[in-house]
Amino acid sequence: MTKKITACIFMSFFLFFAPKAFADSPYVLPYPSFMPGTIFYKIDKVFQLADKYWYFGDFGQFTYNLKESDRYLVQAETLFQYKQYLLAVEALRQSDAYFQKTQPNLDKAQKDGKDISDDELLLHQAAQRHIEVLQFLQTITPQVFNWTPEKSASSKLNIYTELQNSIKIRQNI
Repeated sequence: MTKKITACIFMSFFLFFAPKAFADSPYVLPYPSFMPGTIFYKIDKVFQLADKYWYFGDFGQFTYNLKESDRYLVQAETLFQYKQYLLAVEALRQSDAYFQKTQPNLDKAQKDGKDISDDELLLHQAAQRHIEVLQFLQTITPQVFNWTPEKSASSKLNIYTELQNSIKIRQNI
């Protein structure tokens, strides 16, 4: 009996003093999937291509493009945190490309006389959450990075410019 009481007191104490996380957007990004460099990444890319044909119609394509934009944004965030800047910039560009395809799908659905109010709200929440992540990335990444591969010439990555472009894309929906 005392063990149960002790456990209840401990849990109450833990829940009361546990740190609270507050976000501006209620939109939740997915957990990162397979990352570049793993053996399963190429397999995942094949399934991703097949997955595209599973989603058909205006709303299906909207869902697919938003899901892929989320996936690549989370991948870019993880890669930026691990200082894999070249791969992170590539993932960010893919996220941007998918995000830019979301609004045209909603516009086509609206033209067809469908109610898009819920999906438009979802898109705005997603854009807000994406902007939060991108602004966080601006604080932890260098503005410019010189990428020097082993057997090639170095290339200059304008990370700050890439992040700014991504934010603008999401603000212009």
